[in-house]
Amino acid sequence: MSSAALAITPEDEVELQADFVKEIAKQIRAIDTYDTYQGWSDAQVLDPLILTKERKREIPIIGDPDDITISRVKAFYNSVASLIEKKTKLMAVPVINLTHEGFGRAFVIVGKLIVVDKTLRDVHRYGFPSFAKLNEEGDKAVAKALELIEAYPEVANL
Repeated sequence: MSSAALAITPEDEVELQADFVKEIAKQIRAIDTYDTYQGWSDAQVLDPLILTKERKREIPIIGDPDDITISRVKAFYNSVASLIEKKTKLMAVPVINLTHEGFGRAFVIVGKLIVVDKTLRDVHRYGFPSFAKLNEEGDKAVAKALELIEAYPEVANL
């Protein structure tokens, strides 16, 4: 992938203040055992998740995901689970099952209720075209999960 950092626009600055984007930056920092991101802005920490068309073209169509890319996928679903917990006060558990080739599924489970179920493909190319799309996808996953919890509270509370 290109080492050139994205230019942050005023729209990006707004998106970087959103709850989901702040949460995923926190989750990525939490798995940074070597303090690589110490002193970095949230935009710098999240920069590898933003795959513009140009960046995506640089990644081969077929490939195996590396550990860093897998950790970004986990951070996304950890963020979804964390926000669900904050909003419902119920424990949400992310479960990710991936093959070495980058195919699999991601779940978030609350009680006995599966509130997020996402098929993952081509994880080596995991990312979002913009900070706005990252925020939108995260918020959408949380909103759908909250709807399911509201519809099936007896299952979520098991």
